[in-house]
Amino acid sequence: MKTMRSFLIGIFTICCGSTVTKAQDVYLSIPENNIFNRTEFTSVPTRLMNTNRTNWDYTFLGLLPIAPTFTSVSGPNFTHSSSSFTLPSSTLLWQLESMGGQLPSVGLSGSLPGYQSFSTSALRWFEPPTTSFGGGFNKGNINFTFKIPASQFAANMYRAGSYSMDITQNYNDFTPRNFKTILVIPSSIRWLTTSLTKYIEISSLNDYRSTGTRVFSLDNAEIAHTVDLNLWAKATSANIQFTSSKGVPGTRSIASIKLGSNGPALTTKALSSSFQNFSPANISVVAGNRNSFVPELYVSPEDFKNNFFEAGTYTFELNFNAISTDNSINSLQNTAVQLKVLPRSEITIPSSGRNVNFNFNTASHYTNGQSQMIPNQIVLSNNESFELYVKSDENYFKKGGLQTDINSNILQIGIDGSSGDTPLSKTPKKILFNGTPVLDRGLDVRYTIPPAGAQSLVGKENTTYSINVYYSFTAI
Repeated sequence: MKTMRSFLIGIFTICCGSTVTKAQDVYLSIPENNIFNRTEFTSVPTRLMNTNRTNWDYTFLGLLPIAPTFTSVSGPNFTHSSSSFTLPSSTLLWQLESMGGQLPSVGLSGSLPGYQSFSTSALRWFEPPTTSFGGGFNKGNINFTFKIPASQFAANMYRAGSYSMDITQNYNDFTPRNFKTILVIPSSIRWLTTSLTKYIEISSLNDYRSTGTRVFSLDNAEIAHTVDLNLWAKATSANIQFTSSKGVPGTRSIASIKLGSNGPALTTKALSSSFQNFSPANISVVAGNRNSFVPELYVSPEDFKNNFFEAGTYTFELNFNAISTDNSINSLQNTAVQLKVLPRSEITIPSSGRNVNFNFNTASHYTNGQSQMIPNQIVLSNNESFELYVKSDENYFKKGGLQTDINSNILQIGIDGSSGDTPLSKTPKKILFNGTPVLDRGLDVRYTIPPAGAQSLVGKENTTYSINVYYSFTAI
């Protein structure tokens, strides 16, 4: 009896059916320049599919072509990968660029459709000729060109991340049958503002008489961004650098200036040399990907008079930093601020103090002389260090417009609290020394005709004698 032995040589399996090709997604990276500058984006020829055949499908004896189509199966919008934000299908346009290196033949009746956007309805991306004769194409890659018009960048919000749409096409022999079209938006923040300096000029003393807060606009600021952000700011130093109109250096505290905005974009806070978040809430990405606001500087009337009255130049620099809410990216911009206060001075004599009268009608007046103090006769404003001078228009008093022999120096003038009185003459004489910058300071003026001057009037005609008195500044 023979023994039967079995040997397992192998297992052979025959599977009948179609081959499944893994989808190859199409990624379109959109440069930030196109987004921020709102300029049209055009891609390079991009492979969507591949074909090993050379002819279109036809029905009914090869007389009716089957046009190739695209259909969105994920809805009418591109969907953001990590949020509920979307972009309309109209944001992206596409057109066939080549099949196997060149456009397919249109024959006598075919055509190439213009640029169009994806839809939930089947859209033809080529119109084959009505007959298969002379209407083929080359094997190889099926490439398309994509566009995003400038108007779409202005109308829509492009948030950092990926927006995708699922597309299916109708030709079995074009691979893949299904793919995602993905728009890749970079994370970016960019200042669009180009002005890095701000010049402010103060040319009127009335600016210091105002009881309202002084507001200085830093002009429009614009930030382009694809991520939500906060705006931080600081001064480069705790001190404002000051140079007087005479070249003398000094400093002022930066804390006397607050930063805010015309509108709700920024919270108003005093400046410091440390970064502070001035955003009351996150600054979100908006349609057009640009946010505009007007930064403003605020100074209280008291601080404005106390710290910025003296003539000269006040300079400081602001550092702005737009930082994404996740702190992953930022964009810096500096603004140099120069506040120039022009030299200004005023002497005001109230109408009630314009005339000073001496009456000589007793012997005592001629023997002892006379003196008068006119309270607040002069109101001074000068934003530089100064000296005050007095002079007459002539060296002699006049009677009825005619010159007399009464010398102007019989009248002496001084300021209450100053060192002494000065005889009046046509030559300016100093009556206030080393005056510091003041605003609307009232001075009590003393007018004296001493005994010797009074006695020189004995025997003069009994009438009225007059002389004009002038006050002037000299900066020191």
